[in-house]
Amino acid sequence: MTSTDAATSARPPRHWEADVLLRDGGTAHIRPIRPEDAELLVEFYSRVSDVSKYYRFFSPMPNLSERDVARFTQVDYVKRVAMIMLIAGEMIAVGRYDSIEPGRAEVAFLVEDKHQGRGIGQLLLEHLAQAGRERGVERFVAEVLPDNQAMIHTFKDAGYQVKSAYDEGVMELEFRIDPTDTAIGVMEQREHRAESASIERFFQPRSVAVIGASRRQDTIGRALVRNLVTGDFTGRVYVVNPSADAVSGMPAYKSVGDIPDDVDVAIVAVPADAVQDVVLDCAAKGVHGLVVISSGFAETGEEGRVRQRKLVGLSRSYGLRLIGPNALGVINTDPEVSLNASLSTLMPPRGRAGFFCQSGALGSAILEKVNNRGLGLSTFVSAGNRADVSGNDLLQYWLDDDATEVVLLYLESIGNPRKFSRITRRVSRKKPIIAVRSGRSTQGVPMGHAVRKIAAPSQAVDAMFRQSGVIQVDTLEEMFDVAQLLAHQPLPRGRRVAVVGNSDALGLLAADAATSVGLVVNKQVALGAEAGAEDFEDALDAAIDDPEVDAVAAIYIPPLNVSGEDVANVLAAVGEQSDKPIVSTFLGAEGVPELLRVPDVAGSSAGRGSVPSYPAVEAAVRALARVVEYAMWLRTPDKASADDELVDRQAARRLVNELLMKNPDGLDLGLAEQQQLLGAYGITLWETLTVQNLDEALRAGEDLGWDVVLKATADHLRHRPDLAHVWRNIDNREEMADAWATLSELITEPETAGFVVQKNAAPGVPVGISSMEDPLFGPVLSFGIGGPLTELLGDRSYRIPPLAEHDAQDMVREIKASPILFGYRGSEIVDVTEIEGLVRRVAQIQHDLPEVRALDLPLILAGAHGASVLGAAIRIEPVLDARSDWFVRRLSTPPGDTLPD
Repeated sequence: MTSTDAATSARPPRHWEADVLLRDGGTAHIRPIRPEDAELLVEFYSRVSDVSKYYRFFSPMPNLSERDVARFTQVDYVKRVAMIMLIAGEMIAVGRYDSIEPGRAEVAFLVEDKHQGRGIGQLLLEHLAQAGRERGVERFVAEVLPDNQAMIHTFKDAGYQVKSAYDEGVMELEFRIDPTDTAIGVMEQREHRAESASIERFFQPRSVAVIGASRRQDTIGRALVRNLVTGDFTGRVYVVNPSADAVSGMPAYKSVGDIPDDVDVAIVAVPADAVQDVVLDCAAKGVHGLVVISSGFAETGEEGRVRQRKLVGLSRSYGLRLIGPNALGVINTDPEVSLNASLSTLMPPRGRAGFFCQSGALGSAILEKVNNRGLGLSTFVSAGNRADVSGNDLLQYWLDDDATEVVLLYLESIGNPRKFSRITRRVSRKKPIIAVRSGRSTQGVPMGHAVRKIAAPSQAVDAMFRQSGVIQVDTLEEMFDVAQLLAHQPLPRGRRVAVVGNSDALGLLAADAATSVGLVVNKQVALGAEAGAEDFEDALDAAIDDPEVDAVAAIYIPPLNVSGEDVANVLAAVGEQSDKPIVSTFLGAEGVPELLRVPDVAGSSAGRGSVPSYPAVEAAVRALARVVEYAMWLRTPDKASADDELVDRQAARRLVNELLMKNPDGLDLGLAEQQQLLGAYGITLWETLTVQNLDEALRAGEDLGWDVVLKATADHLRHRPDLAHVWRNIDNREEMADAWATLSELITEPETAGFVVQKNAAPGVPVGISSMEDPLFGPVLSFGIGGPLTELLGDRSYRIPPLAEHDAQDMVREIKASPILFGYRGSEIVDVTEIEGLVRRVAQIQHDLPEVRALDLPLILAGAHGASVLGAAIRIEPVLDARSDWFVRRLSTPPGDTLPD
């Protein structure tokens, strides 16, 4: 077979194809080049300027010969790889690398002039580097003309360590393409800017077209027009209806293409089978984003899912982002925009909270509840089926949005938990995130949400939320309880609470409730039923001035025929000046009552210092406890854990690669391989000798120098506490013979017992550490005390690597059985530091090596002077596309989707 034939028959990995987001928020499609792209390449090249061609080839090259076209389009996807970028089926850029020696390849790009400056070269470099890493390339080299500054910056700004030199007027650049922390950080910053820009287009439109507006009063399109107009949208509103001349007194256009001015956002309310034609019209018009209110997609079944996949693929292929389908809409309360592009007749008041909701059905109820509580919103999105724009995109936008100080999420599914974890870790450091997650115990998702099932247990998802600083609550009511506190009051410095009130009974209830949720009541002031405004003022001032108090709970139930206005004025005045949070149960009111509001210079009805009120004291202290936990998380150092002096990542990577080359379907590691892999991370695995009969057991005892144990390791025995399957302290041949005979008699079918001989370990507490690679979730780590009771009670702690420095400490201490490790009932305190080190190192293995499908250290004996790892089970498998979104930017693709050409 010739090299041309080989290139023609080669096929690239499927995951090299992706939808991507450009710097300005527009979408494009990137994929490996194919031989049949010859015509696309010629057409693309004809649109490229002579200057760009000269920069690429260092000489005038006005046209491509047939030989050039064949060379550029026919690659083997190993030593020669080329990626193209397309919008609306047209090629707008091409990038390639060609291997020049093992581990080293030359890289180059060409971008159509009108698309330059959109970050395309950076995206091509990311995807080519990832492909190169998978093909064994370690370094890229590039030759660039010195005045081609844009290309030089593309390489130097990528986060790699670039070396440069000059040779005969050409600048030679060379750099390693390892996914370093710096390179990944640069990529994440670019991802953040692009996704934020794509959402800003929806919130800051200068013009909106309603497609599907009708003259009938009871139609969705008519409601959308009415809500836009009555909401005082500051931009232009256009209506599109091919069968009408006017709608709601506004001229109607036959199609969006007939609108004489630019259109930024289109609100689509036409039958589902007509939406794709609307997408094409909007793309031709240059619309930036679509909000699809129409139903009839994935929520209806398989036919609808196919229709939804086609809608997303078509929208992205033409550079459009999509909210929906089956969405309620988008709201921005900024008076300079005043956008109510939703089905809700209620425009919420201006506030500090941004709200993302996946449920269109709940959206209107949520907006009404926000209004009733006086909370106020900055922006609101109800994404419906969440086929494209997701909560991750909104988090990227809200991170830098000055108008949003609190983020609220109602999640029915998480399409990309790895990315969610990564983004929320960053956002939570700047702004609190409060989330309600439906289907929390069942891991179920609504029918319209096309997401892959998470194999990790629900406790791991909860751990991800805690690690990320997300305040996870159980109900929408609790979400608003916490939100109104965060929106109007400062963060507490600690857990110490003062309870001040005029009801002894409610004061006791508040103290009990506070203690039950982990708060410490160290000051309780009972003012009596007849206490007035001055009494409250003195007590509140004293509590706030007390250095032993971090927060105050104020309780006021008025005597008969007393309005409580004087006390309200005191509460509002104290709340405005206090640097400690105040929660109240004031007249049994919910939200921020008018009497307790402080005017906001930004226009919100309830500003900073307004005192939130709760109808029950239990709700008040529960909300305060959630905020305390968040404040404590903020003060916890975010430094990554590391045991680098013990780690040889290259050796571990080399071992895994060599094993998978010989075993392409994966394998369970043997003892020697386990010891080698674990040893690369500073974990010593005890020698284990498998024995089939007494003679082999005797030889094993002699080889290990006696003082050994004989034990059965089969799964059906390891988890049976009623069976004595371990014989310890064997020092000679007679004792081994006795042990073999006794265990063989005790165990049914001893030939299947899986007998092994090991050196006797020092006594200790049995603990276990496990990790796994979830195809969607990524690496997951768990820890627990060994034994069947742990499994029965589910007493394990979970974390998502990479771990922060404190995570291993928290994992060891948060399990219910942790007192056993710390001298419970006079027992010996174990070497917890060594256990924490093992947890960190297992987490590092799973973080570094996605090919490790599962790793289990089921029996670690932790004693006072160290820990002995007595057993391991490790499974490795080839996973070429594992965590591909960690190293390249790509938009999520739901399961079963086919990416567009």
